[in-house]
Amino acid sequence: MMERSVTAHLQLYAYGRADMIVSLAVAEGLATDEVMTIESNGTTLESHVVLGRHGTRLHRFEAPTGPVTIDYRATCLGQADVPPIEELDIIEYRRPSRYCESDSLFATAQSEFGGLSGIPLLDAIGTWVRAHLTYVPGISQHTDGAVKAFLARRGICRDFAHLVVALLRSLDTPARLASVYAPGLSPMDFHAVAEAYVDGGWYVVDATGLAPRQSLLRIATGQDASETAFLSQHGAAVDLQWMEVLAVVDDLPLDDHTGLEMLR
Repeated sequence: MMERSVTAHLQLYAYGRADMIVSLAVAEGLATDEVMTIESNGTTLESHVVLGRHGTRLHRFEAPTGPVTIDYRATCLGQADVPPIEELDIIEYRRPSRYCESDSLFATAQSEFGGLSGIPLLDAIGTWVRAHLTYVPGISQHTDGAVKAFLARRGICRDFAHLVVALLRSLDTPARLASVYAPGLSPMDFHAVAEAYVDGGWYVVDATGLAPRQSLLRIATGQDASETAFLSQHGAAVDLQWMEVLAVVDDLPLDDHTGLEMLR
């Protein structure tokens, strides 16, 4: 049975009273043991869980002005059951979205991948994006989407995933984004991958090829990064001053990123 352990440490500063939401916890049903603590000026802040789509768990709390520290750790044994497929997902995940402008990439998708479908389409798009984009840490802005990544030919994991998702949707294949903990990832950070619906299941496409798909741990799932951000706030500005993420597995799998793998 695979054992995976994850930790996340965030140091923040709030410039006023802020309504804060963090997406750090592994998806519902994955953790066998977990703890999240939130502190400000030596005082523990209470959070409550808001359930999102596909097992996403958002921790919401009110932060006072000043420093805020968040610590999360979890241990997960085995893999969760694959959730049932919802018809609404098939409809929504074929539509353009904020960061996955599939309508703008229709001509490119038709030119490069027209005539392909199913598993051959997944393989072709994953291989194409890996060959045409260069992974450059810290290069992207939070407003960049799939079209910007396509034109710049570089980006971080979310850019790779957004472009994969947009190209798949351009060819009527349902696709979505998942934020994950990724044992084996270097440099270690939160990671983003695409999922595509083919042959009755959701399968991972990680065009970065930076981590084995078999050991990924789902955090959040949605249309794009607008629904999977690890931190958001309202009411006051908040600076992320320092962050550390760690994800390990007892036996790191080898993955040549061929074949099909599900994210659980």
